[in-house]
Amino acid sequence: MSSIQVIKPGFFDSIQDLGRFGFRDLGVPLSGVLDSYSSKLANAILNNDAFCAVLEMALKGPTLLFQNDTVIAITGANLSPKLNEAPINMQTKINVNAGDVLSFGALKSGCRAYLAVDNGFKTEYVLGSFSYYKGITNFYKLEKGLFLEIEKSKSSHKLDNAHVKIDKEHFSTEIIEAFKGPEFNLLSKNQQNYLFKNKFKIELNSRMGYQIETTIALSHEIEMLTSSVMPGTVQLTQSGKLIVLMKDCQTTGGYPRVLQLTEKGIAAFAQKNTFQKIYFKIK
Repeated sequence: MSSIQVIKPGFFDSIQDLGRFGFRDLGVPLSGVLDSYSSKLANAILNNDAFCAVLEMALKGPTLLFQNDTVIAITGANLSPKLNEAPINMQTKINVNAGDVLSFGALKSGCRAYLAVDNGFKTEYVLGSFSYYKGITNFYKLEKGLFLEIEKSKSSHKLDNAHVKIDKEHFSTEIIEAFKGPEFNLLSKNQQNYLFKNKFKIELNSRMGYQIETTIALSHEIEMLTSSVMPGTVQLTQSGKLIVLMKDCQTTGGYPRVLQLTEKGIAAFAQKNTFQKIYFKIK
């Protein structure tokens, strides 16, 4: 088995695949990549299975030392990737040799980037998934000195300098697709209309969830029992704050579930940063 050494971690980097399925009844979150569009694209470029684990990087990327030869692809947010201090392209295959150093610079667009390696990362596998999560895996984010296991590539891939075309709207759109949630009809007609006719500013974002500005027009007195929630569930607090749950969210919650993002909506939302504005659109 080969490895990649973490010389310097980024802001929040974690190994993720498509998720940890079948354990939500035990309170185990789904986890997995936030932007499945970008992660699947990275794996597809290398002809990996879509379920292969990738490295998810948020806002600021790490510095990584490759112990062995492999092939990589980088997609998602543009974090100005560099190999041995020379800028490299995204959305394409790149041969990496033992001793090479991959680093990242300024964030130019998006919020989260994805690094795929040949045959995927082979780190700790727990409950059917490689996805990091605090309390489930030994690590929940990259740490200095950590070695990330990968398979040794049998041979270098043939490079053709071709770039995979990306859907630019995925990163630029302010539209977030959603379905009506279970408690949507408990809102007044004015509140329902308000949800779709106004832009909302993001205040905080993390793998657990995004918090959107409090809006008095959405305040309410609805009370409900704790109920099941999932990634993409949009909760509405009594003060009028919207909370968009993401892949590391809890399995139950007590706020009205007014919307449910589509998988496309979750992926697009994952590329939004604090202070940006979005609006919801019914699928």
